[in-house]
Formats: sequence, structure tokens, C-alpha cells
Amino acid sequence: MGPLAALVRACSPLLLTVVLVGVGTAPAAAVPGGPGGPGGPDPGERHARSVLAAWDEQRAAAWGSGDGAALARLYVAGSGAGRRDRQMLAAWSGRGLRVRGMATHVLALDVVERRPAYRPRLLRLRVTDRLVGAVAVGGGVRRVLPTDRATTRSVVLRRSGGAWRVESVRLLGW
Repeated sequence: MGPLAALVRACSPLLLTVVLVGVGTAPAAAVPGGPGGPGGPDPGERHARSVLAAWDEQRAAAWGSGDGAALARLYVAGSGAGRRDRQMLAAWSGRGLRVRGMATHVLALDVVERRPAYRPRLLRLRVTDRLVGAVAVGGGVRRVLPTDRATTRSVVLRRSGGAWRVESVRLLGW
């Protein structure tokens, strides 16, 4: 087994965890329709998609640069999802790799809860998405990572200190 094959085999479980921890991103805005009918999603859903897209862009940037501190700031203190995400980033970084180009296509998004309804500080979402475009780079390696299959998760975001942070991510439908 060559060094690239060994790298891919070693990284496969890590990619699965990155995929399971991941949440939605910018392409969500391109999905037409939704509860708002043919004109597009209702304002609450548009807001949730915008929050999710901005959060995911920051997450992808942290992963791309290997910045564990920036990644930690995206999660509520004590978040299990945040702990797992930081552990995975550290594992990739420990192998001398960065994961760049991470994008998540949101296939469906439902706002389950908004508290309070006006200027929400908590969003509970049901998100179906898939990871695409990720490339592992470093040490002379450039490996396109496999596209994820569609997965549905419950994602809870909480607004704190002027920023949206992920409190929890739970896999649904298993």
C-alpha cells in the first residue's frame, strides 16, 4: 500500500466524523420553494438559512486554516459537537493536513423552533444536507475527499455575545 492509499485509509474515519458533525452552508439559499411556496422560503426560514450559511463559512475557514481557537468560538461552551469537531481538526492537523474547500449543500431546512419569535436568540433546525468539495492538502498530498450522502440532523444554534453558536447537533432518522 502506497503512502497516499495509507493516508486515505487512515483519514476515512475522520472524514465520516467531519461529515456527521457538519451543518448547512451557503448553497441552501439556492434551493427554491419551501414553506413560503413558489416565491421562496418565508422570512423565518430565510433568516435561519442565512445564519446557517454564515456559521458554516466560518467553520470551513477554521478547518481550512487549521485554527482550533476559531473553531471553538463557533460553539457554545461545553458543546459535545464542538468538542468532536475540535478533536477531528486536531487529528487532521496532527497528520499535517488541512481540509479545504468544505461546502455543505442544504437539501432541506425546517425551522422547528425560534425563541423568541422576534429577534430570535435560539434556532432549532431540522437540516438535510451533504458535504461536498472537501480536499485534504499538506505534505505534498492533495486528495479530493468523497462527497457525503444526504444526512438529516437536528441543529440547535444559540445567539450569544453577538454571534450565533452551535449548541448541539444530533443525527436524525437512524
